[in-house]
Parts: sequence; structure tokens; C-alpha cells
Amino acid sequence: MEYNIGRTEEITIYSNALQEELTLLVYKPSNYSSLYKYHLVIAQDGQDYFNLGRIARVTEELIQEKRIPNTIIVGIPYGNVRDRKDKYHPDGSQKDAYIRFLAHELVPYLDDQYPTYQMGRGRVLIGDSLGATISLLAGLQYPHTFGKIALQSPYVDETVLTKVENFPSPHLLQLYHTFGTKEVDVKTTDGTIKDFVTPNRSLAELIKNKSYEALLNQFEGDHTWTYWQPDLKNALHYILND
Repeated sequence: MEYNIGRTEEITIYSNALQEELTLLVYKPSNYSSLYKYHLVIAQDGQDYFNLGRIARVTEELIQEKRIPNTIIVGIPYGNVRDRKDKYHPDGSQKDAYIRFLAHELVPYLDDQYPTYQMGRGRVLIGDSLGATISLLAGLQYPHTFGKIALQSPYVDETVLTKVENFPSPHLLQLYHTFGTKEVDVKTTDGTIKDFVTPNRSLAELIKNKSYEALLNQFEGDHTWTYWQPDLKNALHYILND
């Protein structure tokens, strides 16, 4: 089947919360029209999702197959490894500022620029590894702004588990959670080796016990885009449908 191709554009936005200018990637599908309403998928590790995940093509295919509603993709690239950890890690020095940027600066900007649904269930946060972690933390802090979260192999520690357990309104969030059964010795960007499987199993059990609306989809593989990319179609199909 031949698929039409939409348009990817770069836009810049200045964040007062972060005190920096960010360049975003925005994919508008081939059916884009201001006459329609669109869901938003906001991707951390934005450059990776566009280049390695091929998220624009995956989204376009799903839209044209009528498997997801009309959707715009917004990718937020990170500056470098240190910048990524500062913004995405649960103990990162810019974590709180980054979440404020997402909720109080980026969302109002996107709602002003594009014909969005302007409600929590119309917005998805997605990320891999630490990008998944910050997506989850932002959703837990602002569930009325971000009602759907797709987690690809998130970094999980006690801070994350405690926030998931203590969140008072699980019914407000829809979660897609995936991780690989071979993610037992992941080399992180700071050079340490971490087991992602055990904490992700703890997270999955907690999500189930707290009655979140969620789908767990484990894969046979490790902590790389080799496995996240094929999983992306499943993630978007589930998380963009109620």
C-alpha cells in the first residue's frame, strides 16, 4: 500500500521555565486541515523518535489505515547526554522546570498554533528509557493536561514507584508500558550497568494493583531501538484509542 506523506517542520519556542530556546519537530499528517481536530503526541528524545523510531511514517500509516484518529506528532530533542539527564531523571536538576515547560508553556503554545482537542485525553506523552520516566512523572503531576502516557522501557527507581503508588486518581490516566525481557544489564549513559527488568516488573505489578487503565506489552529483546521501533505501532494504536 502506498502512503501519502505529511510534512515535518521545525519550530522554536523560548521557555521561561528552562531559560532556553528549544527547537521542536512537528509532524502534520497528510490529511492536515484546520477544519479537523487533532490529538497530540509529544515525544521526549524527539530526534530519536523521528530518526530511529520513524514515528512520522508509523503515525501516517496508522491514520491512513484508520486505526488511530487524526494526530500531530511533536518531538522535543535533547541537547546532549547531560542535558537529557538533567531534564528527564527523577533527581535531575531541571526535572521540575522541564515538567513546568511541558504543562504551562508547550501545551498552551500548541493549542494556540494547531487545532487540538485541548483536553487531557487528547494528549499523549511518549518516551524511551529516561524519556519514558519524565513522561510518566509529568502525567502523574498533570493528569488533566496529559491523560495518556506511553512508556517504552522506562528507567524506574523508588521515586517513580512511590509516585505511582501514591497517585490519588489512577482513573485519569491511560498507560502503555513495555520493556524487554533481556534488559538485565543495560549500560546507561553515565557508564553504569543497570537492571531494567526487575524495577519494570515492579512498576507493572503496581500499575495493575492500583487499577490504572493500562496495557503491558513485553518483548523479547534488549534496551535499544531495534525493539522499540517495531513496538511503536502497538504503542500508538493502543494509547490513541480509548
